[in-house]
Amino acid sequence: METLRSSEETWEVAEAAEPSGEDPQHPLTVRKAAILTAALGVIHALLVMSALLLIKTRAPDVRASDADLLDFYRDPEKRRVFIIAGLYLVPFAGIAFIWFIVALRMWIRGSARRANVLVSNVQFVSGIIYTTLLLAAGAAMTVLAVSVEMSDAPIDPIVARQFPQFGTSLILVFAMRMAGMFVLTTTSITRSAKILPLWFAVLSVAVAAGLFLTASLSSWLILVFPGWILVFCGILIDRARRIPSEFILPERAAPAAPHV
Repeated sequence: METLRSSEETWEVAEAAEPSGEDPQHPLTVRKAAILTAALGVIHALLVMSALLLIKTRAPDVRASDADLLDFYRDPEKRRVFIIAGLYLVPFAGIAFIWFIVALRMWIRGSARRANVLVSNVQFVSGIIYTTLLLAAGAAMTVLAVSVEMSDAPIDPIVARQFPQFGTSLILVFAMRMAGMFVLTTTSITRSAKILPLWFAVLSVAVAAGLFLTASLSSWLILVFPGWILVFCGILIDRARRIPSEFILPERAAPAAPHV
């Protein structure tokens, strides 16, 4: 009985140690994770940039008169810009970033022999908080446009100013700080494993410092983090291309002919 129990425990440990999935450090697995990470990062960056450009080029300035604000929200075509940006582009950008985080961790797991657990968890949490703030900002920017679209309630110019500014503050003051933490922790993990070039690490530290310390409320600051992601994804794609598309594991290689 003890021998049978010992065998069962050994089998359970073996199953837990080696699940039925692919080897995370196999070159093809690393290549797939890098391509997936890059694709999701590019999608997130493009969606965020598109949402910002729509809002920046179509929405009235914060210093606009009350009459201009009322005209904007009363015009169905103009207020739909906020609705498209806040209810479609921003949520899908957040979804893409969640997948980007998971794929990035898969790639790091396969590329690095050892990762700092503390820094890895901080990276994950900061990415989740960034996503939450991004979604909250999208909701704040579009709440008035949606309410006007769905009802005939009068528009308060004070509220028309405050909600977009609240959403902008969420992104520029809070979400960008979390983005800076994500940049810093990702750089720390990848550089300790020597899987990203030194010039990009120096650039990343400068980007993170800028996101941490800047006091600007310019909406164009939102483009810094997506821009960093695009460069990061470009490096991932370049590294993935260097991995051969066909890789034969030693155990999968054709058996040698028997010696006669």
